[in-house]
Amino acid sequence: MNSIAYHSEEVIKVNSLRLKLSDYQQLMKIRLTMLVVFSAVITYLTANTGFPINWFNVFILAFGGFLVVASSNGINQIIEKNYDSLMLRTANRPVATNRMSVTEAGIASTLFGIIGVALIGLFLNPLCGILSLASLVAYAFIYTPLKRISPISVFVGAFPGAFPTLLGWVAFSGHITSEALILFGVQFIWQFPHFWSIAWMLDEDYKRAGFKMLPMHGKDKNSALQILSFTVLIIPIGFLPTLEGFTGIVSGSIAILAGLVLTYLAYKLYRTCDNKDAKRLMFASFLYLPLVQISYLIDKI
Repeated sequence: MNSIAYHSEEVIKVNSLRLKLSDYQQLMKIRLTMLVVFSAVITYLTANTGFPINWFNVFILAFGGFLVVASSNGINQIIEKNYDSLMLRTANRPVATNRMSVTEAGIASTLFGIIGVALIGLFLNPLCGILSLASLVAYAFIYTPLKRISPISVFVGAFPGAFPTLLGWVAFSGHITSEALILFGVQFIWQFPHFWSIAWMLDEDYKRAGFKMLPMHGKDKNSALQILSFTVLIIPIGFLPTLEGFTGIVSGSIAILAGLVLTYLAYKLYRTCDNKDAKRLMFASFLYLPLVQISYLIDKI
């Protein structure tokens, strides 16, 4: 009987640990965080081409960046605790369901942020540390509360959303260059078709929490036209690295073709105002960024 009781206790402990790890994965938004880290690392490698790679710096950028983004996501969920519980997509988040207390989430998120910014600032360079801190503050304390006030939140959120490219380039070069600003511009513009297509599909869910994510007046022709207008901009912006001469014609051609695909899908959304077309635009935008960023890197090697 004692062995059975001991085994049961061990099973309960293992299951509790699994649930706790799962809650932290949700708090940090692992998949989104990894996408952000990818952008920073791929930009660092693009800036680094022609030089021996300092893999320690790459690790610090990836790990420190991961912690900073995890901190931003955790603070976001603390601030939006009562609103997350109203939406189907977020109702099961650990803070929203009280599986994780605000205090625990706050301590974890604060530690993530402090450690991440410190690692980046101390081991890479001070400007990188400042940029990572600015990104955290802008996302967690400006973009997050602004979501319930005005659709301009997407524009504001696009700045910290594009900071990974600046971080990646500055981690190597130590300063902000024209190349860094161009790559920042690519990721900045990309976010509009990406997040607005998501907002289109989740419009009803967002409305339950009072989030104003779509431009104009919601799911109508005016909003779809604005999405299309911003998507068109990604074609010339994506070609700028080639135009400026720090990547080649191959990556420029890939960026133009990928931008044309996004624009076509945005045009279809404008024509139909249908969720299916918004979903196609969203999935295409997921593919666009890594495809184009990898092509920039390969073209420089």
